[in-house]
Amino acid sequence: MRVPQAMIQRLRTAYRGLFLQRPWLALAALALLLGFFAYHAQDFRLDASSDSLVLEDDEALQVFREVSARYQTQDLLVVTYTPEAELFSDASLEPLGRLRDELRRVEGIASVLTILDVPLLQSSDVPLLQMAENVQTLEHPTVDRERARRELIESPVFRDLVISRDQGTTALLLNLQGDPELSALLAERNRLLVLRRSGDLDEAQSARLAEATEDYERARIALADRRHREIAEIRGIVAGYGEYGTLHLGGVPMIADDMVSYVRSDLIAFGLGVLVFIVVVLSAIFRQPRWVILPLLSCGYAGLTMVGTLGLIGWDVTVISSNFLSLMLIVTISMNIHLAVRYRQLLREAPDEPHASLVWTTLRRMVWPCLYTALTTIIGFSSLVFSGIKPVIDFGWMMSIGLAVVFLTSFSLFPTLLILLDKPAVQRRSELGFPLMRGLARLAEKRGGAVIGVAAVLALVSLWGVSRLEVENSFIDYFGRNTEIYRGMKLVDEKLGGTTPMDVLVSFEPAPEAEPAGTEAGEDDFFDDEYEEDLDDWDLDAEAGPENWFTAYKIDRVKQVHDYLDRQPEIGKVLSLASVVRVAEALNDGRELDGVELAVLYKRLPGELRSAMVDPYFSYEQNEARLMLRIFDSRPGVRRKQLLERIEADLERELGLSAPNLTLTGTLVLYNNMLQSLYSSQIASLGAVTAGIALMFLVLFRSPLLVVIGIVPNLLAAGTVLGLMGLAGIPLDMMTITIAAITIGIAVDNAIHYIYRFREEYARRGDYVETLRACHASIGRAVLYTSATIIFGFSILALSNFWPTIYFGALTALAMGMALTAALTLLPKLLLLWRPF
Repeated sequence: MRVPQAMIQRLRTAYRGLFLQRPWLALAALALLLGFFAYHAQDFRLDASSDSLVLEDDEALQVFREVSARYQTQDLLVVTYTPEAELFSDASLEPLGRLRDELRRVEGIASVLTILDVPLLQSSDVPLLQMAENVQTLEHPTVDRERARRELIESPVFRDLVISRDQGTTALLLNLQGDPELSALLAERNRLLVLRRSGDLDEAQSARLAEATEDYERARIALADRRHREIAEIRGIVAGYGEYGTLHLGGVPMIADDMVSYVRSDLIAFGLGVLVFIVVVLSAIFRQPRWVILPLLSCGYAGLTMVGTLGLIGWDVTVISSNFLSLMLIVTISMNIHLAVRYRQLLREAPDEPHASLVWTTLRRMVWPCLYTALTTIIGFSSLVFSGIKPVIDFGWMMSIGLAVVFLTSFSLFPTLLILLDKPAVQRRSELGFPLMRGLARLAEKRGGAVIGVAAVLALVSLWGVSRLEVENSFIDYFGRNTEIYRGMKLVDEKLGGTTPMDVLVSFEPAPEAEPAGTEAGEDDFFDDEYEEDLDDWDLDAEAGPENWFTAYKIDRVKQVHDYLDRQPEIGKVLSLASVVRVAEALNDGRELDGVELAVLYKRLPGELRSAMVDPYFSYEQNEARLMLRIFDSRPGVRRKQLLERIEADLERELGLSAPNLTLTGTLVLYNNMLQSLYSSQIASLGAVTAGIALMFLVLFRSPLLVVIGIVPNLLAAGTVLGLMGLAGIPLDMMTITIAAITIGIAVDNAIHYIYRFREEYARRGDYVETLRACHASIGRAVLYTSATIIFGFSILALSNFWPTIYFGALTALAMGMALTAALTLLPKLLLLWRPF
């Protein structure tokens, strides 16, 4: 033990010599350090990309990316247009055409599809294969608009895609230009990550992975900046057409861009709200400017240092971690209040003691409880790494680093500034909180049985409520009803076939399949002479090409799967080869086309039609068909897990389709995987924080009994809030799963400070009841002040536009309030009951 003690003594001497004996030198060093981090704060960035909202190492994510690359999926924006006039009137179509033309001129938009551009196959008497040079659209002067209306409303392709069933709303589909470099870097990075997970990554590949990741992040940031400018320009154009009807902008790129704006506004709102509250609370508690200014300077220093740290290492803040700054301010104030209260107490007890001695005694007596409370809070946040959800993991690590910054700031800047100030005058002890403390002390002393009884009832009710917790929640409900995201998604969901996309991939065996004979010449007017010549000359043994993929068996299989999906009440729009083939069959008087006819038709289709209406729905190389569908996200009662399981079970039972010939992928699958992981994430994070804090208690107090006494009140608070969520039907989400771990991690600080002070006071007084009263009058008030600050700080999060953040703030504030009550009633009663000292 001599070496550690000697080392600790040297550290104490060096610390005291710098911060208390050479405060100006310490202040200069701190200022230089702050300048360094302030410079890097300019690199602080926000991120709302899909990468920030997925499960870490989710195999479905790799499948999703492979499918997206295979079918060259483009980013899509949707502008919904509900005109004041009748949709097919000139008063509605003329501004629609002008809006489309303006949007096409926006740099970054690859194409715009509207009802004005949809090829009208049934409203024209031109044979399909002659439309290469004469594609008929709604803008063509000879098109009958009434026939066009009927075709669009009945079209298996375009109904619920560009026009609603009630014919009141239409959509403009804006395909955005991609970034080939970004796609290539993403593919390379993902390939190397797969090798790393399998343990097959060599040294050269490891170095290339680091380079590719850095290049990918740089390209992603550049694309996000470009998208922001494009979306701002699109919004400006769309806003100019508000006089003609109601327009909304939607789509994943727009949601990601708006989420960045939400994160930015949340950071500002939370920071300002906490700042105002800090000034008010500190002024009310201490009534001296120094005890307001010093904590504020500590908050500013810690916050700017952390922002600079994130900028320095290139760590982006997401909507989940956007409240890190306000939480850091809350914890900083909490720690500074404890230091200020202890200094003032020592000053009252020894008013003639030198100022430097009082500061040093304050630091000596508070460093260990503050260190352990910081470590327990770090354990609370770092337990979130077990969630497996990337933004939650990032939030946990971010706050863990931030709490280390808070501790170092509180024990460097705060004492340096305090020692530079004159010794304050002794103030009369404030009565703020005294009546409440006396009442809680009497409650623990005289009504302890009732306290334990209430705690037992709450525990039982909590267990019942926890058993009713759910994870199903709608992404659309994450946003306020007055936001453009919500209004746009709601309209698309209700009028245009759903929002959340999913792909169903059907793979076929490579064995060749027999085909029926081709159509005889002259059998139908749908086919022209040139087409029939192609049929006569068709050679099934010719060199294979995409047209050879089409067989009657495959198309029938796709139709069966398509019809099944279309019958599911949770599923809106379904698009596949079946949609396109049925359009062709309708033109052929309802007669089904055989494989040879389909092959020749594919080969003869105009290139633009083929790339838009056929190529997205099959892969010749992979020998698979792709069915694209969307889910009614806002419909009550949607159970995503049950839907996915039902689809897999029904297709296997009815059609004999199962893995590997059947694959479900897309945003719905990724979102469902994240939701279903929340149960295990909650258990893992709660278990980790409880075990870590129990170990910290054992090291600090060396008593298993005190471990139980310290943890039980906080587990009760966290469990009660989780139970309340279950009883109220509030589902778990990416933010609410953090409540229990954070509550225990922060609230246990109260237990540590209280038990630490109780042990000190009991050594002086030797009587448990007197010690309880003394602790409530001293550390109890500090706990009350800090907890009130924390509770209000979390309540500030209710100003967010993001409902998970609102729930997180309100429920964590409630949990902290319950933890405060338990720390000042149940915990002292357990100390009186079990007498651990």
